[in-house]
Amino acid sequence: MSKFYKKLKSYTKIIIQASVFILTAVALYFILPGEPKFKYEYQKGFPWRHENLVAPFDFAILKTSNEIETEKAEQISTVIPYFAYDTTFISAKIKELQIDLNLKEDSIASNKQVAFDVLKENLRELYKAGILQFSNDSYKELEGKSEIKKRAGTSVTKIEIEKLYSEKTAYNVLNNVRQNLLKNSSDAEWLNALMLEKYISANLGFDETTTQKEIDALTQNLSATRGMVKQGERIILEGEIVDNDKFQILESLKASYEQERGQGVSRYMVSIGKSFLIIILLGLIFAFLFIYRRDIISQLNKLSFLFLIMVVMVLLASFIDSFPNLNIYMVPLAIFPIVIRTFFDSRTAIFMLVITTLLIGFYAPNNYEFIILQVSAGIVAVFSLNKMHRRVHLVLASLWVFITYSLVFLALHLIHEGTLSSFNFTIIQWFAISSTLILLVYPLVYIFEKLFGFISDVTLIEISDSNQPLLRKLAEQAPGTFQHSMQIANLAEEVILRIGGNPFLVRAGALYHDIGKIGRPNFFIENQAAGMNPHDRLEHLKSAEVIIEHVHNGVKMAQKHNLPEPIIEFIATHHGTTKANYFFLKHQQENPDELIDEKAFIYPGPLPRSKEAAVVMLVDGIEAASRSMKEKTHDNLKGLIGKMIDTKIADRQLDDSDLTFRDIDTIKATLLEKLINIYHIRIEYPDEKKK
Repeated sequence: MSKFYKKLKSYTKIIIQASVFILTAVALYFILPGEPKFKYEYQKGFPWRHENLVAPFDFAILKTSNEIETEKAEQISTVIPYFAYDTTFISAKIKELQIDLNLKEDSIASNKQVAFDVLKENLRELYKAGILQFSNDSYKELEGKSEIKKRAGTSVTKIEIEKLYSEKTAYNVLNNVRQNLLKNSSDAEWLNALMLEKYISANLGFDETTTQKEIDALTQNLSATRGMVKQGERIILEGEIVDNDKFQILESLKASYEQERGQGVSRYMVSIGKSFLIIILLGLIFAFLFIYRRDIISQLNKLSFLFLIMVVMVLLASFIDSFPNLNIYMVPLAIFPIVIRTFFDSRTAIFMLVITTLLIGFYAPNNYEFIILQVSAGIVAVFSLNKMHRRVHLVLASLWVFITYSLVFLALHLIHEGTLSSFNFTIIQWFAISSTLILLVYPLVYIFEKLFGFISDVTLIEISDSNQPLLRKLAEQAPGTFQHSMQIANLAEEVILRIGGNPFLVRAGALYHDIGKIGRPNFFIENQAAGMNPHDRLEHLKSAEVIIEHVHNGVKMAQKHNLPEPIIEFIATHHGTTKANYFFLKHQQENPDELIDEKAFIYPGPLPRSKEAAVVMLVDGIEAASRSMKEKTHDNLKGLIGKMIDTKIADRQLDDSDLTFRDIDTIKATLLEKLINIYHIRIEYPDEKKK
């Protein structure tokens, strides 16, 4: 029955793994566009690498964006700008002038009345002609124009710009009138007290709304095409260079084809083709993982994470591409390999980047350009961010990605156009947005850690801080164990740096591997005072139980303090399934005739599954044994290291780890070198002779 359940469990795991692939394929099928795609790839300035192409149907040749903009500019240049004319100013200003001169309605001819009449008449002429706030040259709307349209309500009249006044020129005209009045009258000094600028105010203002309506009316009727290509007409020959004209014709054919959505093409066949493409690419991912990272396939959380983030990136790119005002290059695709690199490795990150870029490139504009830009930037992101434990690393990675985008795009532009004059600087802003969004990696990594139970280098550095509550407690209650853990961390980190692995993980694991000793610190020799050993009052079986129990207690303590699962593995596996040999041999000596149950003296395990955990197991035993040696010579230490590692191999304690024979040799050499340095005996200084 147990075999049946075991077999059922194995099949259940396979079914779940297959379900992840199937769900990913279904999600990608609905995200990717289902319309027929134009089957030809071409680039300006390169030979046509397909067979001779003739027009499959009649289609119009589209104008280029530059042509359309030029025609628009020509049409706009013919538009006469509208200026709104305010008729209320003239009566208000004349009334104000009358009040300032203190004239009554029934006033008869006098000096003031004469002056008022002259000024009033001139004001009427100025306001009737039209007064602008500034000079004609100050208005961008009047550049190259000779007249304007003056709109007063529903009435529109044309006026030559030369006949218009500015507030300054209108004031000068009115001031000249005053000067003439002063010359012709001996009793008109009171005119100098008038502030003529009070009566001058612009009554013409640019009417942007009406002008824009006229511009829109003109430009909306512009034709977007220039000529036709008839069905059967030759478009381009094989090997012919795709020049500007040929390129525009091909672009027009592509637009017409996609607009018609491939009339006469079977939708079912298109769906089958899209399904095959998705299955092939997912099959490549499966093959890669099966050959190089089988652990990802075997662990559901890792497999789910990998496909979820891939689907999200494809969905995000599709969503951004659906907005005409947004550019697909703003999608921060470089985040994708960085996050994968954080939790897995560079090779997996780059491979997943290539597959995801191919999927997005299926519908991205300028497929080749998009793929080469994103792959280049993603690879640079992975290589420039091999460490994430400092914030500056992420900023530098963002900068390098932006530089890569810009340089690759510049290179492609020079190849296609052969000149910098038509360089599209607008695209640089989208590269800048995409590169800046890389700074979101830190919060994303934190979210993924919590959702999928992963652990990043940043988290490992945080929990390795000796001021963390659990490590602080270990230092206070079991100071000898704390120092031992620090020594193991230093040695294991040095080993991992030489054989390859995660130094942050091995350091954190080494610091926490013995936290189970906090419960009964005095039962472990590194915490005992001289001559005080509580094991002297216990039976050897009970002593072995107390010693072995520190593994179980450590796991419970780590879970209580929410330590990540990879750290708990170090606690559970640092003794593997070895035997508490000292107490076993003592018990065997005192009970030679008794049939001893060896299981009572064996640690519960499991065996270390990672290279880092295996190194901590080896270093832990060797460091502890080296401290008990009386003579710490080179040969003694070398013999101890070799014997203990060979014993672990013989006991099959390293079977589940990734250590190779070369790694074992490196571990032996590294530990010997470091232990010799640690136990180096200083030369003895002679005593000073006193007279």
